[in-house]
Amino acid sequence: MTPAPHTASACPKTHPEPRPRLAALVTALAGALLLLLTAAPPATAARPTGYGADVPITHRAATPVDANGRLQVCGTRLCNQHGAPVQLRGMSTHGTQWYAECLTDASLDALAHDWRADVLRVSTYVQEGGYETDPAHFTALADRLIRQASDRGLYVIVDWHMLTPGDPMANLDRATRFFTDITSRHKDRVNVLYEIANEPNGVSWSRIKEYAERIIPVIRGNDPDAPVLVGTRAWSSFGVSEGADESEVVNDPVDAANVMYTFHFYAASHRDEYLAALSRAADLIPVFVTEFGTQNHAGDGADDFAMSGRYLDLMARKKISWVNWNFSDDHRSGAVFTPGTCAAGGPWAGTRSLKPAGAWIRDRIRG
Repeated sequence: MTPAPHTASACPKTHPEPRPRLAALVTALAGALLLLLTAAPPATAARPTGYGADVPITHRAATPVDANGRLQVCGTRLCNQHGAPVQLRGMSTHGTQWYAECLTDASLDALAHDWRADVLRVSTYVQEGGYETDPAHFTALADRLIRQASDRGLYVIVDWHMLTPGDPMANLDRATRFFTDITSRHKDRVNVLYEIANEPNGVSWSRIKEYAERIIPVIRGNDPDAPVLVGTRAWSSFGVSEGADESEVVNDPVDAANVMYTFHFYAASHRDEYLAALSRAADLIPVFVTEFGTQNHAGDGADDFAMSGRYLDLMARKKISWVNWNFSDDHRSGAVFTPGTCAAGGPWAGTRSLKPAGAWIRDRIRG
């Protein structure tokens, strides 16, 4: 049925005039609402987060931590708070005993907003002028970088960068102190992962596993939910660099939950045998590539972007998270900035201060 058209004459109504006080109130409220709707937003605003700071709102729809929350290991993948697999992409610092001046508010702003990274790996060397020389200083430095990265909505990998000696048990007492101190300060953050042994070498997998099963409870005592990243044999190559393969880890995993196993590669040195091992391992155990370069195993020499691209394609297909080495201006080709950039205070954004590897990896992080 079509309703009859409504005309003013069909239903005459009379409305009493509002009382003066009510009319004034209605007018005031309408004006306030109009002002609220038409006012320009402030240039910078802040919103509370779940990871310990107020973070400036940027052009990004959400920071990585805003979008994904606390990470967890689900099956063979790294997953977000909703159980969906994620792939983190980002950068590692160089040794903070040498290149702390490359890690400033401005450089980390560029990493978060211009590079659009998801994660910063904070590398605290144990030897080579690092932690063992001044534990309080290097703990405070790691603490500062965790806070700065967290303030920008990045995930943070706390890297215990043991290298020489290659047996992680040689630094067990130091590692216990370091991870006790760091987890006690950051146990309430949802964005921190712990890498407990950078590149074990010259030792068996059983020795590395023993170390992991002693350090993980130290971390869990303060932070029971953070993912822990366990180094593998032969410079975190799943043993390939010492004639083994991933089967030793697959067949004898660490007795702990929420752990991943690390793999490192340098594309100009580590060819198809390493790529194949990474591919096989990622189908069977949780893997995180916490360090790689486009150069040789020393992080120097000519870039092999073609081989690097093969690795990145594989990691994209299998959602393997990765971190590139390194966010500094070291003279080697693996450092992303040209020498002198850090002393000059940048420029950090754009490509003017980047080496070829820096420009290449920035595009891959952004893309």
